Amino acid sequence: MASAPWKLILRISDRLGLGREWWLLALAAAFGLFMGVAALAFIGPIQALEHMAESIGIEKPGLMLWLIPLVPVVGALATGLLNRVIPVDFKGHGVSAVIYAVSRRQSRLRLRLLPRQWLGSTFTIASGGSAGPEGPIVTIGAVLGSNLARLFRLDAKSGTTLLGCGAAAGLASVFNAPLAGIFFVLEVLLRDFSLRTFTPIVVAAVLSAATTQTILGTNEPLFGVGPSFFQQDEIPFTVGMTPPFVLLGIACGIMAVLFTRSLQFTEKRFEGIRKVPTPLRPAIGAGLLGLLGLAYMLVSRIDLFGLEAEPIPPFMANGYMVIQRVLTPDFYAAETGSTLVEAWPSIIGLLAVWAVLKIVATSLTLGSGGAGGLFAPSLVLGALVGSLFGVVVVGTGWFPDASPAHFALVGMAAMVAATTHAPMTGVMLVYELTQTYALIVPLLLCAVLSVIIGRLLARESVYSSELLAAGVRVGGTTDLTILRRLTVRDVPLIPPVTVKAEENGQRLLELSERFSVSDFVVVDESDFYLGMVTAGDLQAALVFREAIPLLQVGELERKDLPCIELDDTLDVALDRFSGHDAASLAVVSGPEGSARVIGILTRTRLMREYQHALAES
Repeated sequence: MASAPWKLILRISDRLGLGREWWLLALAAAFGLFMGVAALAFIGPIQALEHMAESIGIEKPGLMLWLIPLVPVVGALATGLLNRVIPVDFKGHGVSAVIYAVSRRQSRLRLRLLPRQWLGSTFTIASGGSAGPEGPIVTIGAVLGSNLARLFRLDAKSGTTLLGCGAAAGLASVFNAPLAGIFFVLEVLLRDFSLRTFTPIVVAAVLSAATTQTILGTNEPLFGVGPSFFQQDEIPFTVGMTPPFVLLGIACGIMAVLFTRSLQFTEKRFEGIRKVPTPLRPAIGAGLLGLLGLAYMLVSRIDLFGLEAEPIPPFMANGYMVIQRVLTPDFYAAETGSTLVEAWPSIIGLLAVWAVLKIVATSLTLGSGGAGGLFAPSLVLGALVGSLFGVVVVGTGWFPDASPAHFALVGMAAMVAATTHAPMTGVMLVYELTQTYALIVPLLLCAVLSVIIGRLLARESVYSSELLAAGVRVGGTTDLTILRRLTVRDVPLIPPVTVKAEENGQRLLELSERFSVSDFVVVDESDFYLGMVTAGDLQAALVFREAIPLLQVGELERKDLPCIELDDTLDVALDRFSGHDAASLAVVSGPEGSARVIGILTRTRLMREYQHALAES
């Protein structure tokens, strides 16, 4: 009887697709608890420094005018120095590096990426750089998950799952949004919705958010963007309200593309500054940002264009202060002390200026090499675009009973969805931030439409565009899920037929007749891999058959063909095949120059294994 509970646990884990790996759930649970504490340790200093800056702006506005152009440069110099001291292999924003690791490196992330992301984003955001902490905490969680998997010597599949657990747990804690963390990992990072992957990630995200809530003693997100800032009475969504939300979805899709293109343009411009050392480039961007902030503060103080004096420029730092304001319906009348219909021209100007400056500020910060995430800028930009659109709709009397705050809320979801190409992430994030179900239908509608428009105008998301620049194309969800879950070990290999480079070409014909093979592996005297002679090479040589005895194998050898290792996933193997005209590649073990041949992987067998797995999925 004592073994009955144990058998029940094994049966449940088998049903969940975990097999005997039930311990992965326990590891995910413990990891989620840890990430809740880690997220607080990461966010706490940033939040404290931002509150300090806001207090200085209120109590000592004169001092703030001096600090605005100087502090961002100091933070950027620290970030640039950190980037020089801790180099990384993949040059891109943190989330892109995680996707690259999942796609090409069996989910292996170097531990040194953790201090680079942790400290770099702290320096950038706390000094006023326009970026968010959500992307860095996703990367931090992914790095911890990857290295935890290596510590416990987990296989590639479990390692990828644990990486996803860390990323989801980090995002769940920062936003108090476990659903958003889960969907972001499944839609963007892993593209794997299998139950085996889904279950541990849910456990980690939920426990991480619960840990943060327990420590803080509140159900509010860390940055305070919650239901308390959405005071408008709920209004029912009807068919007649569909047209404005359709237009908003289209507008957010277009703005997301402009935002992404602006960021890419700025990155290329800063990369082209050859005379300035790379570590100093973030300081140039920060200097321009500081001057922009100073100009804004001076203009707002003399009351040009109806700009309200702020303690700090609203487009600097993470920008959540802006979201809090535009999600409060009283903001739209309080700006001028009049009704919305009377005030909407000046409010439109204010919101438009904020939106443009947010794009410019984020491009200068991240395009120059600053550290930070794109989630916060996307949310802020979406709130501003939605609010701007809502002011027009409500102010013109199209829907007088609605509030621009409703459109700001929907715009946040649509902008996040369009920049990441992850509609459910955008919807769930905004739903959990506000904890209101009233606008779930327009949230879904706008999120999907914005992604469609974004993909029509620019096929790649803000993350996949960086991967494409590195030669990595992220394919379909189902295909990638299967190809990443299988390794070369899962495919039956052909025993290799080896030949020495100095042997006579006639030897190839003899081996081909004896073993009925047409692809040969060329090795040196120590049996280390040198290259291959493929069927195409041999057929070309047979055109002048009488000359074959005069040739050496080395003269027919191809050294441009890549090797494959047993632990490589099938998407990596398929990528190697796609770049070369070869029906087979050598599977080796060992470092380059002293690798021994294990077998031959053919394109036919790889596709057969893939089709078999696809049929079973």
